[in-house]
Amino acid sequence: MSKISLSTFQAQEKAAERQRRATSITSLVVALMVVALLMLILALVLLPSWTKDDTVMVSYQMPVSKDEELQKKTFSQVQTKPSAPSSAMTKVIAANTSSPVAIPVPDVEFTEPSLDFGSGDDFGAGWGNGSGDGTGGGGTTFFNQKVSAERVVYVIDYSGSMSGEREKLMRKELTKSVGQVKLGMQFQMIFFAGPAWVAGNDVSMAKDRKTAEVSDQRKKFKWRGQGAHKWEVAGRSQEVEWIPASPSNREEALKLIKNTKLVWGTNWENPLEMAIEMEPPPQTILFMTDGSIAGDMVELAKRLGRRAKSKGITINTVAMMQPKAEDAMKELAKRTGGQFSIVDKGGKVRVGR
Repeated sequence: MSKISLSTFQAQEKAAERQRRATSITSLVVALMVVALLMLILALVLLPSWTKDDTVMVSYQMPVSKDEELQKKTFSQVQTKPSAPSSAMTKVIAANTSSPVAIPVPDVEFTEPSLDFGSGDDFGAGWGNGSGDGTGGGGTTFFNQKVSAERVVYVIDYSGSMSGEREKLMRKELTKSVGQVKLGMQFQMIFFAGPAWVAGNDVSMAKDRKTAEVSDQRKKFKWRGQGAHKWEVAGRSQEVEWIPASPSNREEALKLIKNTKLVWGTNWENPLEMAIEMEPPPQTILFMTDGSIAGDMVELAKRLGRRAKSKGITINTVAMMQPKAEDAMKELAKRTGGQFSIVDKGGKVRVGR
């Protein structure tokens, strides 16, 4: 009886031990599953912040215009990367998150512009005074007349009467003036005698001097005349285009000034009409002649002056050793707010009264 009881007890002990082991294993498995679940939850919470850790830099730059006024700030966003040192005018603001709109409050620093800039021969005498910095202002001189404009057209007498001292003075001064035209300006040269033409055109005068033909290599323009002073276009008029004042264009213009031959006749109404009709209109016309023309020159000057003034055009006039044209030239300049000068023998320039 005792043997049976002991065996039964041992069997019960083994069964209890197996049950405890199974319970422990089950508890361990449950615990591991709970830990794994918690780790998964934490991973889902923390993973976005680990993967999106790029710091965004917001920079702004405040450029200084040529008029020394601060322009509107421009903002840009760039990804964080090692970069070379930026300029002294650039501030950098770092943020952990990017935003479509950045509104920094900068500590603005102003820097003084170099005193050397804008004071040399190529940029006039200063900032924004119209003397030519290549960005909208311009300037030159012509027989001591100072010009400040972006668009300038020369209307120059190339008639036969200019031969001799007058021709030398004209070519020298025109070469000097065109050579001073600043980058960023636009200019053009209209030459005239009986007919009128754009510098660089081919001009052929008939033997009887009653007709002439002007060719710009693409189109031909007919002219007819009655004597030296009465000339008009026979057909369509020539349209005049602007030339950008690049170094190559100025160099070509200087060659034309030197090589263009004088032509017979004198009529300065037609070339002034051509200049006034340019689009956009010139701001300044530099007009020089040595000749008087038929009819009432003063009345003609008044009419041309009214047309020019209505378009905001200033006409500077130069009388080359021709007292007969003085009143008309003076009237034309006065009507448009321009300058009037007289060139005497020897090249002396005096301001007309």
